Amino acid sequence: MLTLHEMVLRLSLAALLGAAIGVERDYHRRPAGIRTSAFVCMGSALFTILSYQLAKSFGDTSGTRIASNLVQGIGFLGAGAILREAGGLVGLTTAATIFVEAAIGMAVGGGLYAVGGYATGLVLFGLVVLGWFARVANLKPREMGFRITAGHTEDIASEVQKLLESLKVKPQQFRVSMNGPTSIVEFHADTGYRQQEQIVKKLSRPGVVVEVVPFEGHHE
Repeated sequence: MLTLHEMVLRLSLAALLGAAIGVERDYHRRPAGIRTSAFVCMGSALFTILSYQLAKSFGDTSGTRIASNLVQGIGFLGAGAILREAGGLVGLTTAATIFVEAAIGMAVGGGLYAVGGYATGLVLFGLVVLGWFARVANLKPREMGFRITAGHTEDIASEVQKLLESLKVKPQQFRVSMNGPTSIVEFHADTGYRQQEQIVKKLSRPGVVVEVVPFEGHHE
């Protein structure tokens, strides 16, 4: 049987590791932030502890029965983070992160502190380092919103269309509007990191302002 001190230590460590992952999620404005990640890890650790403790108390030979059902249960939580938008799926990274957080909580709840800590490090490496590499290497296009503002003397709409064709970017909801003495071109498109850089670099100049923001509703 575990002592109260051991149980408190495991729950606290599980919550701390989950919160560490949640910080990265919150920083990048993704679902499942600090509180959700901490609760998933701590809840998994608690169920693992209860599974062991109750089995010992009632003489059950299967001390992993409750914990084993976590794998199925956490799947429903992860499925809730996946959405179908614009003909594709978004939220897969968040769902996978929740799944791993549950495994980390189980590891810590079972007393495997080093394993839980190392797994947390691998998750953060994947989210931060591999995520950065994928963006820089243009491996994963992301839907971004573009807004270009210029004066009347600039034939900005034609220039933007030619640039997008040269970069093989297919814009969606391309529209041009006037606001007093300025022309405004707006569209959104799946673009990689390098394509975004080229659009900003080639269009930005005195009198022309280029704004680029993640398209609303699309999250990893």
